[in-house]
Amino acid sequence: MGKVTVIETNLSFTHPLDPRSSTNYFVVHHAASAGDISAADIHQEHQAFGWAGCGYHYVIRYHGDIERGRPRDTVGAHAQGVNACSVGVVLAGNFMAAEPTAAQMNSLENLLADLCDIYSLNPVNMIGHRDVADIVHDSTDATDCPGDRLYAKMDEIKQKVQALRS
Repeated sequence: MGKVTVIETNLSFTHPLDPRSSTNYFVVHHAASAGDISAADIHQEHQAFGWAGCGYHYVIRYHGDIERGRPRDTVGAHAQGVNACSVGVVLAGNFMAAEPTAAQMNSLENLLADLCDIYSLNPVNMIGHRDVADIVHDSTDATDCPGDRLYAKMDEIKQKVQALRS
């Protein structure tokens, strides 16, 4: 990856992770956390639910650091219906109540530009978690994620990602 550095967390998963055979979407989430939260914190929370571990592939902290959740080419556990064909990116914070930091936005845009280049996808394939319900045609999966304040920026993010692509 050329534009960002990912901090390797070397998380240990309780179950083997399946390889992802296709990548069609990048799904943006908010952690809905009251404060900054790390990949290790999310990993522990998800394991407490009985899951293998962190369901997201990337965690973006308040200060813009990008931490590895799941290995990039494995099936995620972040957006039911598209886990097998998507990369999950979560930002620490609750964007129903607050704005993402400028550092988070910069890291998100650069990470997504790198991912678009890696997977040869267009920024139109970047979606908010709330868009998954429309893709899988199941309104029972509707969610507010990634929060209204981040979701309102999705078109601007897509434009910036397109401009950043190599």
